[in-house]
Amino acid sequence: MASATRTLARAALRNATRPALAAAPRAAFRQAGRRFYSTEGEAAKSSSQTWVWLAGAAVIGGGAFWYNQNKGSASAKTFTPKFDDYQAVYNEIASRLEENGDYDDGSYGPVLVRLAWHASGTYDKETGTGGSNGATMRFSPESDHGANAGLKAARDFLEPVKQKFPWITYSDLWILAGVTAIQEMLGPAIPYRPGRTDREVAFCTPDGRLPDASQGQDHVRNIFYRMGFNDQEIVALIGAHALGRCHTDRSGFSGPWTFSPTVMTNDFYQLLLNEKWQYKKWDGPKQYEDKKTKSLMMLPADMAFIQDKKFKEWVEKYAKDNDVFFKDFSAVIVKLFELGVPFAEGSENQRWVFKTSA
Repeated sequence: MASATRTLARAALRNATRPALAAAPRAAFRQAGRRFYSTEGEAAKSSSQTWVWLAGAAVIGGGAFWYNQNKGSASAKTFTPKFDDYQAVYNEIASRLEENGDYDDGSYGPVLVRLAWHASGTYDKETGTGGSNGATMRFSPESDHGANAGLKAARDFLEPVKQKFPWITYSDLWILAGVTAIQEMLGPAIPYRPGRTDREVAFCTPDGRLPDASQGQDHVRNIFYRMGFNDQEIVALIGAHALGRCHTDRSGFSGPWTFSPTVMTNDFYQLLLNEKWQYKKWDGPKQYEDKKTKSLMMLPADMAFIQDKKFKEWVEKYAKDNDVFFKDFSAVIVKLFELGVPFAEGSENQRWVFKTSA
């Protein structure tokens, strides 16, 4: 049922009038099963969703897992996970994304992307600390950092998956969940490479390594340059704000960035450029709302991308062409998800692309 739901999901989202989408029930969009794009004429030429089974990837990076096959047996077996094993984990996550229609906009997808993003975005290229290797957000104080508020929902969602597939590390699982969510929300194919290990509390990173949404372009550059990204990559990464929403009980901000927060599109860029934005009159932190419907929001850090000339050039390019955005986003999210991981030399050519459920 969940797969069928996703197959039928979101078809009208990218072509319908956006104010109408904001008011209509989410179920009304479940009318067809093909992908649509915000930029006209892209569906026919899109190549970002070609499923490629990469050569040489039969056994990479995952290591061996020791387990007792029978509860009463003391003999240990060696299990080396292969592609099909990781695909099974992918399928399990995908089958549960929409199991709770009352959670946010009906999908755990956006919060899983945020978990993978925040687990990776702590990387410091100068010290080699942080990054997706370790899953140290399992521990306090990292789990209590302000930027990670609300991510317990994602970690709790994945715990039954971890119990069903005990051989996968938390750090590999969190990144695989992010990959699954992006692809299942009609985003581009995201190549995946396992090989992360779980670390202890001593490896928790200090607070302040993740972006502060209330800041401007200087702060944004300082955060992302520390990880090793350039301006183009920064703008491509921020396109993930097409997904999800802010919550007053987490970040303090409120609302979605787009009218289709469970569908990956280039709408974030289009709305940022084309809508008229004004300060939201409320008791919360400074944020913007669209003047037309007052149902969308932008953060101060989002507005920096059109206030800064170099950033804005890339915003305009991605707003014009969804395929270009998908191509660049896929490349940079892979880079983000692999920060700080001591992969085996040469394994960068041995990544997998998983088949979607729809």
